[in-house]
This record gives sequence, structure tokens and C-alpha cells, in this order.
Amino acid sequence: MASMLNVAHLNVWYGVTEVLRDVTFAVPAGEIVALLGGNGSGKTTILNAITGLIRPRDGSIVLEGLEVAGLPTDRLVRLGIAQVPQGREVFASMTVEENIALGAVTRRDRDGIAADLAEIYAMLPALAPNRGRRAGALSGGEQQQLAIGRALMSRPRLLLMDEPSAGLSPVVVDKMIETIRMLREKRGLTILLVEQNVGVAAAVAGNAHVLQNGEIVYTGEAKSLISNREVLASYLGR
Repeated sequence: MASMLNVAHLNVWYGVTEVLRDVTFAVPAGEIVALLGGNGSGKTTILNAITGLIRPRDGSIVLEGLEVAGLPTDRLVRLGIAQVPQGREVFASMTVEENIALGAVTRRDRDGIAADLAEIYAMLPALAPNRGRRAGALSGGEQQQLAIGRALMSRPRLLLMDEPSAGLSPVVVDKMIETIRMLREKRGLTILLVEQNVGVAAAVAGNAHVLQNGEIVYTGEAKSLISNREVLASYLGR
């Protein structure tokens, strides 16, 4: 199966501190791959390198055959990468619809934007009834749907999701799992999922990579992590 994304020998430093060390993994087209690890393990740094928010010291980030390491974020959005950030980062004083529209800032096709907006409202049921409400008045689960809807407006092929289950109740997490599956099955998206919740990763991802101190220390089927006591205890604090 062809890869949508190939990350090879990625090294990132913050000043004199090495935060990613020789990170290598692939994300096959149409699949969900999970990155797992505790706080400070390097998961979000990988996403920030992929989206151009930080520049790697060395290594390669290849999107469908094109080297993209170091490209500006707006160019990467146009190439088909979108991110659902950790903590959702919605604009609280703006309405739901204004937040979603920000995802289309790089587009000029008005008819296509209108069609995508209608599709997102149909796909993410918490949004349409609240389109005129301020985003800050939404629940955590509704804000997570809003962050996903905003990302989809750029028409990505690769969606990066940074801890989408964080801060959500178990019932809402179950709904989030359904949403992630739907994004892959019905929208055909390739997804790189960063999580601390092993159960979420096991429920949706094919392969998983576990990070510790900026290095990948385990790679395998995501669903097998649930029963891998050594990995759970040594690297995921379970």
C-alpha cells in the first residue's frame, strides 16, 4: 500500500535540547496511524514539524512523493494537510459558522465552500443547530466537532488530530471514535492520530508508534497494545 506520508530520521532541537531523535514512520494512504506517549514524549512536536510550525534540524518529511520539511504552513494546507489542534483552539467570541469559515481561508471557490459547509453540517450534527452561537458557549464535545469541521473546510487529504479525546467524558469519547472512523470510511481521509488514550487508538488505528523522550520505542498493531502489559507499564504509565 502506498504511503501518504513518510517521515524519516527526523531530528528536532529546541535550543540546546534535543526533543526528537531519528524519528521514522509511514502513514499509508487511507489508513489511520496512531502516535502514543506521555506528556513531553514528542508527539505534538512531530505534528508541528509536519505542519511547518517548527523546522527540523535534519530529516525528511515526504507527502505523496514531495519533500515538504520546512515549507510554510499555508503552502502545506494547500497541499492537503490540516490539523485539529490539541485543546481544540476555537475562537470563543466568534460564531460556530465564522470558526468553520476560517478553515477555507486559502480557498476562493465560493460554490465549493458553500457545498462543503452544508456537508459538514450534515456530517457533524452538533454544529448546524448552533451555527449562530459563540463557540465559547459550546460543550467540549461540540467544540471538538467544530475544530474538525474547521479543518475539513480546507479539503485535506491528510488530517492530523492532536489528542481529540482529551477532556471529554467517556460517552463523548465514544462519539468521537465514531466520528474518526467516519472520516476515514466515508471521506477517505488519511489520519495521523496523536493520543494518550490507548483505548481510542486501539479502536480506530491500524498501526501505532509509541514515543518516549523523543524516540519511537515500540511499533505494532494498535489493537495489540491493549493486551501488551510490558508496553503499557513501561511507556504509557498503565
